[in-house]
Amino acid sequence: MTATLNELPAHDSIQARNKWIALDCAAAWNRWELDGILKYWHPEIKHFSEDRPVDTQQMIGAMKGGLAAFPDLHLDVKSAVAEDDRVILRITVTATHLGEFFGKAPTGRKVSWYMLEELRFNEEGQIIEHYDVFNYIPMLKELEFIPADAMSI
Repeated sequence: MTATLNELPAHDSIQARNKWIALDCAAAWNRWELDGILKYWHPEIKHFSEDRPVDTQQMIGAMKGGLAAFPDLHLDVKSAVAEDDRVILRITVTATHLGEFFGKAPTGRKVSWYMLEELRFNEEGQIIEHYDVFNYIPMLKELEFIPADAMSI
């Protein structure tokens, strides 16, 4: 379900429009174009990472840092669900560690992690709330931040 969207088509429902916008944000990540995401953010958007509030500038800094550490980052949207004013995306991320990450020099290793994104939209189709949850354990194992058998089921 990797997104490669360009223009906002006409939609028969608000949910379809919001889902299209969420997928277009994922497509922008895959083009490494943060402006393609930011254009959908309301000026007073609220961000939460694992339920902790995050300032918009901090969020943008984290996004830029992620692209610096993993410049070939790719989001594969596994599912997208729209209901009322919200869209939830289940995503697998793959990338190559080519830049410094949490003080670790580039390893050139292929890594992966998983994430959930929940986006809440206003009536105009702007994202007014953004929630994310990450499972970095596979990546942390691949980069040897934690033992390979850590948290195995």
